[in-house]
Amino acid sequence: MARGNENGRHAAQSARMLLTQNAPNFLDPRHEWQRIFAELWGTFLLVLVAAGGPVVAASSGNHAADALLPVAPGLMVMAIIYFMGTVSGAHLNPAVTIAFAIRRNFLWIRVPGYIIAQVAGGWLAALFLGFMFGDEAAVAGMTLPGHEVTPLRALAMEVVLTAALVNTILGTSSGARNIGTNGAIAVGGYIALACMWAGPVSGASMNPVRSLAPALVCGDTALAWIYVAGPLSGALIGVLFEWILKGPPTTAGTIAAQGTLDIDDEEE
Repeated sequence: MARGNENGRHAAQSARMLLTQNAPNFLDPRHEWQRIFAELWGTFLLVLVAAGGPVVAASSGNHAADALLPVAPGLMVMAIIYFMGTVSGAHLNPAVTIAFAIRRNFLWIRVPGYIIAQVAGGWLAALFLGFMFGDEAAVAGMTLPGHEVTPLRALAMEVVLTAALVNTILGTSSGARNIGTNGAIAVGGYIALACMWAGPVSGASMNPVRSLAPALVCGDTALAWIYVAGPLSGALIGVLFEWILKGPPTTAGTIAAQGTLDIDDEEE
């Protein structure tokens, strides 16, 4: 037991050294408000598009573009990674933030701030949709299991989808991939693909905030546990698989998780 605790402390110290060596100012709080704002704004946009597509279709009665709705969240995530990935790492998802922290690419002390910003961004997006289109139309933005799909089957699907999402994010965190061309295309493409084939089963949320925010605004949280437990469990599995595939955390993964704002500041 003592050896296990010692190994755990050594691993934590190594992770912290990796963070500080890679970006000397990462512990400097000067840019923290920019990171928090980036996560709030990015998650707002993601939830606005992911939940807003069905809401607009239900409000307008125009369902001609319904077949393209699953692609929208992936395209939005791709755009967000491009325009703010260097600021915060573009997590946009509590499951991703926790995965980066468990992977030791991200400091646990920063996890609460990121998650609060993500929850606030998603909640504001859901409120905006309710204000624009009314509460009845806003219900269409909720994530629910498909027709005749049991909660347990929806849960299993969310676990698998999120595990693969986390693997995609962590796996492309090599060099600047998660904040550059390769990561944006890979992550956005995966989300679009997952929504296209698995959307009818569980809604393909893969993000607790995307599902919880509309549920809270609409006052119907009966099945919200699926979209909290599923993504968080899937994130743990994704991190485990990443350890199997790649081994210990890398400096490149740390850069991707934290963004390069501090590094750019140092170079100036």
